[in-house]
Amino acid sequence: MAFQATHRYARISARKVRRLADLIRGRLADEAIEVLRYQPHRGARLLEKVLRSAVGNAQDSEQNRGRTANADRLIVVEARVDGGPIMKRFRPRARGMAFPVLRRTAHIHIAVEDIDSL
Repeated sequence: MAFQATHRYARISARKVRRLADLIRGRLADEAIEVLRYQPHRGARLLEKVLRSAVGNAQDSEQNRGRTANADRLIVVEARVDGGPIMKRFRPRARGMAFPVLRRTAHIHIAVEDIDSL
């Protein structure tokens, strides 16, 4: 059974986070946390928080039947970043023109699963 966590409407472009999600997909959860910890990108902080939440959901779950799921026994089975709604703003430019500014958002989904159940 997969345990998941989601961060919706994250104020960052999905394109920036997606390349970091590709780094952790298929890795052990504690290894993925270490990989994200040393990445110098802001999206890595967001992904790390969601991953820690998914690991916490696995450890606190009632469906885990009394067994405690350690982070070294969990594997990242899904790391998906979808585009969210776009806030459209306008910036004044020369000669009375206006340029659009697109403020993008992202939905970050991470699912972890116990290595024995695969």
